[in-house]
Amino acid sequence: MVLRKRYTPEQKVLILREHLKNKVPVSEVCKKYGINPNLFYRWEKQFFEGGIEIFKQTKKNNSKNTKELQLSAKITSLQEVISELTQENIVLKKKYNGEI
Repeated sequence: MVLRKRYTPEQKVLILREHLKNKVPVSEVCKKYGINPNLFYRWEKQFFEGGIEIFKQTKKNNSKNTKELQLSAKITSLQEVISELTQENIVLKKKYNGEI
C-alpha cells in the first residue's frame, strides 16, 4: 500500500517556483519531490488559473476604490456647498428680521 504525500498550498507554490523562477527542469523538480510530472502540470494549471482570478479581483477592487474616492470627493464638495448656503441663509434671516 502506497501512501500519498499531501502538499500544502505553500509547498506547491514553492515547488512550482523552483521550476518557474529558478529554471530547474520539471523532471528534476519532480524527481526531487517524488511527484509525477502530470501532477506538477496540474498544479501549474491551477496556479495560473487562480492567478487570473486574483487579477480580476484586483481590478474590481481598484475600480471600487476609485469609485469610493470619487464619491467621497463629491460628498465633500456637496458638504461645502451646503455649508456656504447655510451661512448665507443665516445672514439673510438676520437681515430681514432687522438684526443687521
